[in-house]
Parts: sequence; C-alpha cells; structure tokens
Amino acid sequence: MATPQEASKTPQPQKPHPRSLHESLDRIESFWLDHSEWLEEKGYMLRPRYRHGWVPSWVAENKPKPFMAEDQRYFGHPDTMDATRISDNALVMMKLMNDSLENEIALYFSTEPLASHPRNHCVPIYEVLHVPDPTGDDDEIIIVMPLLRPFYDPRFKSVGEAVEFFRQIFEGLQFMHEHNVAHRDVSSLNIMMDPCPTFPEMFHPAAISRSRDFKSSAKFHTRTSRPTKYLFIDFGLSEKFEPGQDRKVIPICGGDRSPPEFQHDGAEEEIDPFPTDVYCIGNLIRRKFLRPLKGVDFIQPLVEDMIQEDPTKRPTMDEVVLRYDEMVKSLSYWRLRSMLVERDEPMLIVIFLAVAHIYRTTIHIFTFRSPIPRPPS
Repeated sequence: MATPQEASKTPQPQKPHPRSLHESLDRIESFWLDHSEWLEEKGYMLRPRYRHGWVPSWVAENKPKPFMAEDQRYFGHPDTMDATRISDNALVMMKLMNDSLENEIALYFSTEPLASHPRNHCVPIYEVLHVPDPTGDDDEIIIVMPLLRPFYDPRFKSVGEAVEFFRQIFEGLQFMHEHNVAHRDVSSLNIMMDPCPTFPEMFHPAAISRSRDFKSSAKFHTRTSRPTKYLFIDFGLSEKFEPGQDRKVIPICGGDRSPPEFQHDGAEEEIDPFPTDVYCIGNLIRRKFLRPLKGVDFIQPLVEDMIQEDPTKRPTMDEVVLRYDEMVKSLSYWRLRSMLVERDEPMLIVIFLAVAHIYRTTIHIFTFRSPIPRPPS
C-alpha cells in the first residue's frame, strides 16, 4: 500500500478541458442554421457558425482554448441574429417576430415620407422577409435592420456630444408623439447609435469590443470628430392611436419599471402612455448622465419636471423640445467644448483624459469643427 507521500507523487489523471460552452448550437441558434440557405438566397450570409457543415475552428485545429475563436461567439438574444448583406458586405441585424403591431409601427416610420424626415429617429427597416412555412402559415417574419451599437459606447467625451444626444432623443420621441405613437419602452437598451461614422471598419456583432474578424480590438475614430445619429429601437410594447382616439391603455412595464404611475394599487387602470414616455426619457438622462457625470447640470431643472410624480404635470415632448432649445442657447462655446468627467473617476485617470481632451479639442478648433457634432440631415 502506498504511503501518503508516495501517493502525492503519483501522477493524477487530468480532467478534460471544456473546449467551449458553445461547441454545438443551442435551440435558439438552430432556427438560423435551418434557414441559412434560404437567407443566402435572399441576399444575407450568416457567420460560419450558422452554415451547414460548420466544424468549430478550435476542434478542426485541435486547440484546447477557443476563447479567442470568432466562431465560438453567438449573439445570445432570442430571435435576433446578425448577418452580412451580400450585395455590399454591410453588417445587418435580423429580428424574428410575428407579423404584428410591432412590425406595423416599425414599417410605418420606415415608409416615405416619414422615412427620410430629418426628425425621424426610429431604426430603419431595410426589408421584411416572410419565413417559409410548410404548413402555409406566413405569420412569421424576419425584419432586417442596420447593425447598431449602445449609445454610451464609446463614452461621451464633451458636453457638446451630450447636448447633441439629448437633442436627438427629444426630437425623436417628439416625432413619434406627433404621429400618435407612444413608444412605451424608452430605456437605455432601446436607444442605439449608428456606428458607421465612428467605426468605419465596424466590429464583431457578438463582441463589440473586437474587430469584425475578431483578430484585434475594434478601431474607432474620436467620437467628437464623427457626428453620430441616435435611433430608437424595439416597438414591441408601442401603441399607435388614430387621430381623435382616446389615448388610454393598460400600463405595461418595459425596461424602466420606475414610473410612479406603475407603483400604486390602481396600476391596472388605463392611462395615457405619452406622459410615461416623457418620464422614462427624463429618467434615462438622470441615471446615465446627471448622477454619474459632471458637466450636464444645466439640464437638471428640465429633467426634474419630466419625472414629476403626477403625470398630468409633466411637460409634453413639444414643451420639452422648446425648453431644451432655449437651454442650449445659453451654453457658451467653451462650455460646450468642456470635458465630461465621471464623478467617481480617479484623479490620475482624469488628468490623463484631460490631456487627451485638450489635444483633441485643439485639433477640432483649428479644423473648424462645431462643438456640437450634429450629423447631416
């Protein structure tokens, strides 16, 4: 019998290395594999992971650690998938849904004359594909949209950038309200940015910090040098009213569950959803800008009115836009050029960012770039 000392020297069997959690497709991904050839016929190529005959690259190359392999990444969100448009190699996003009100509202804002309106900040729908169904049920569709990016990544660097962001989201929500549409799910998840000007080579759809081929970090231009367009997405909870229709609906909680009208015992009573939109967009600014950042305090009085407990006391989006325009007029050139700083940022990082900001701002001044980076209409 071996002594404890001898046993400790005996080679122990090695546990097999888990090469990847994503070595096989899950249930959500299987739909896209099953329809990959059909989508290719329609002009959209899925990534290698979702093509028939795919063998994981780390298996084919006998690599034990696949963490930096492009084809081990999957989007991970139910009913959504990225693809490449074959005609121009552009990255797009696809969403599987039933042919419902969500599709109707999205297409409404993607149809002329609204589609090209400069105040329209709803995500454009490039195409609607009807999923082939052997049972003859054509209720399932795929809408094709541009690939977007969270509005806060990369971070805002100047007050002027934040000013332009506020203008666009106020204007976009005002435009929806003018056309009798309440979004009903305004949150940081449902406002995105068009990444094309900032990321000319784009990025990997399932890992946005990586390059499109996954071989390096995603490369981007300094944000203030590339005017950005911000877009509302996801109309799954939205409601469209006919002119003159009573604008009342049963409350439905979206990404922001904090509106006061959702908290009381009578939350099942029908309400006007438009003041709730106003609250949610004001609350987004409070949480994402006023609380964590220094430099945007000028908008605080307006935000406080937008998030009042009584929905009837909140300003309409028309009033918000008018008041905001007046606020912006009062901001000086140098205030707009000033750097945004996180309240809890370490001093050494602040100093580093300040040096970079001075260098970047000097270039922008000498190249006559506006302190408010507004994209072309």
